[in-house]
Amino acid sequence: MEEKQLELKKKIRNMLHLDFILPEDLPNIDLYMDQVTKYMDEKLGGNKRNEEDKVLTKTMINNYTRNHLVPPPDRKKYSRAHIIQLIYIYYLKNGLSISDIQRLAEATEENFLSGEKMTEIYNAIYELERPQYFNIEASTLKAASLVEKKFPAETDGELNKMAFIYLLGYDMFSKKRLIERLIDEMVEEREAAEKEEKLKKEAAKKEAAREQARKKTAAKKSEAGKTAAVKKSAGAKTAAKKNAPAKKAAGNEKTVQKAGTAKDRNKTAE
Repeated sequence: MEEKQLELKKKIRNMLHLDFILPEDLPNIDLYMDQVTKYMDEKLGGNKRNEEDKVLTKTMINNYTRNHLVPPPDRKKYSRAHIIQLIYIYYLKNGLSISDIQRLAEATEENFLSGEKMTEIYNAIYELERPQYFNIEASTLKAASLVEKKFPAETDGELNKMAFIYLLGYDMFSKKRLIERLIDEMVEEREAAEKEEKLKKEAAKKEAAREQARKKTAAKKSEAGKTAAVKKSAGAKTAAKKNAPAKKAAGNEKTVQKAGTAKDRNKTAE
């Protein structure tokens, strides 16, 4: 039984073996499209189901660019950041729709422009993938053991394989649904953050408009005050001018009266 388990483990390990691109094998220079397709085929060609299959084609790259999964090349050249994004699309497209990959790509759009940031993310995920491989191997072996107990391969090899495929299919479907829900959650969070930011901007804009209105009102009041003061001053000057002749006449009259009184005093004295 132990020998049979080891044989199954070896078989599954061989089936699970995938080609992958080491972080240190990422290109250090920008590549033209022909160079990109050749590079991907050389590094990931071992994952092809059939020899005539292509890992990546020019049509695929153009479609990804058209659907905004990757930004357009710079002067027909693809940077390291482009290559990393294309690698992730290569793995995701087998289980997710293009629209879901597009929504996921939008989440990293701001970081995409930084090749250094994309490389940092790639290195981190690669480190996580290494132990995850053994987790996948262990869970696959467990599924195979469960099927073997229920449908022994010695009794019916075809039924054993079918049951194993269905069980793996259920596992794949459940993980696909989990990924879709995680993407939906990311989109909802991003939309909520964008809505909140929009509301903040609108509130700031309204407050700025109110402040501007307050300043205008204050300026109008100040201007009105100045105008009233000027009018008051002008009115006072006009009134003074009008009263000047009367005051002069009154002054002259007083002078005449004083002169008359003085003459009378002189006459009395004589």
